[in-house]
Amino acid sequence: MPYSTKNSWKSIDWVTLVLYLLMITAGWLTICGASYEFDMAKLFDPSGRPVNQLIWMGISLVAACCILIIERDFYEVFAYLIYGGIILLLIATIFLAPDIKGSRSWLVLGPIRLQPAEFAKFATALAVARLIGTYGFVLTQFKNFMLVLGIIFLPMICILLQQETGSALVYLAFFLMLYREGMSGYFLLAGVCAVIFFVVGMKYAEVTMGATALGTFLVSVIVLIVTIVLVYVERKDKQTVRIFTCLSAGVLAISAIVSYFYPFDLNIVVLALLGAIIAYLIGLSIYHWVWHYVLIAFFAFASIGFLFSVNYVFNDILEPHQQVRIKVSLGLKDDPSGAGYNVNQSKIAIGSGGLTGKGFLNGTQTKLKYVPEQDTDFIFCTIGEEQGFLGSAAILILFGGFILRLIVLAERQDTTFARVYGYSVASIFFFHLAINVGMVLGLTPVIGIPLPFFSYGGSSLLGFTILLFIFLRLDASRKER
Repeated sequence: MPYSTKNSWKSIDWVTLVLYLLMITAGWLTICGASYEFDMAKLFDPSGRPVNQLIWMGISLVAACCILIIERDFYEVFAYLIYGGIILLLIATIFLAPDIKGSRSWLVLGPIRLQPAEFAKFATALAVARLIGTYGFVLTQFKNFMLVLGIIFLPMICILLQQETGSALVYLAFFLMLYREGMSGYFLLAGVCAVIFFVVGMKYAEVTMGATALGTFLVSVIVLIVTIVLVYVERKDKQTVRIFTCLSAGVLAISAIVSYFYPFDLNIVVLALLGAIIAYLIGLSIYHWVWHYVLIAFFAFASIGFLFSVNYVFNDILEPHQQVRIKVSLGLKDDPSGAGYNVNQSKIAIGSGGLTGKGFLNGTQTKLKYVPEQDTDFIFCTIGEEQGFLGSAAILILFGGFILRLIVLAERQDTTFARVYGYSVASIFFFHLAINVGMVLGLTPVIGIPLPFFSYGGSSLLGFTILLFIFLRLDASRKER
């Protein structure tokens, strides 16, 4: 049955549409507040950011209407073609884009600047959804899983080559969607543990306890505990877990006492205990022919390998400015006039807003431009100063409702393609929100990603609009299939 434009508007999810309109309107008002400089006339300067953003809002709304008009099957049929075109554009950007603030991610076309990385998100979501939606596709098969990872990591690598680390990290959000589609929870656990191991290892890297490096010891003990818990989850054998726990605790306690009188590296003891557990798991896997035990053994082995590679990655792979940002975030270095300046000024601006804020266009910190990038990556501080805690909470609640609504829509889809795409959209918005707000509050390192619909930028606004409205188009036509 042909699907008419009239039906698409009738079936569109108006709750999501209203939330979208509220956010882009609130975002424009916030950009006005961040750009205001004691002169109301400047807000309406044709070359000013509020007017430019208003133009991009119009372009985005036109694009949204066009997306709703196009037949639903177009997005599935041409998913790979769209993805391939964007990949070629990303590769071209590496060589053609000028160096802007150390990044080669912007294509300059006369007065217009476009960032292809913002459009690669919806293209990647379409390609992944098309692959997983293929008849007979099973994500847990190794070959299929590698294909999905290839689609996700290819644009990520291209964006990294553009020196745009923040935009590249956004693609990790797809792992939230993959978990919903059947990916083992071990992968998410490994990601969370990697962050914990890195933070703990770096935080206490230079602290020693006798002859023992405290950072390495703490991470090794965490790996030991997590491994024992995983053994219990898989085997449900309380006796085996009790033996592992008591043996490990006893050996560590005795070793700690001995090391007090005869100092030696306690990490050797922990590694020996982990080695024994790994050998037991491999033997168990061979005996029962169950590969889950090998996964646990591999997790423990890879965790230790990751631990001992942290210093190499930090010192030899990360750029100096990235090292400083991480040290400032972890409290290992105080750099209020350098890497920590943005975050410190952002906190001051948010704190000065108090409970109810200073009012629209009355933010002193933002008006005097104390916060760099206050209308792009750090725009949340403008909300905090002008609207206070209540206004900031309202924006977070608005985003929370928006993301939850996307999850509800994704769950009600009648095709795998639409469901996977919907969860990809929800995951991307969640990742942007969590990292951007955490960055502004000093909870995460400053990696430079925008707050959807609020941060100034035409590519960002248009990219998020396309990402969202393709899903709304898929959802609007689900009853017609």
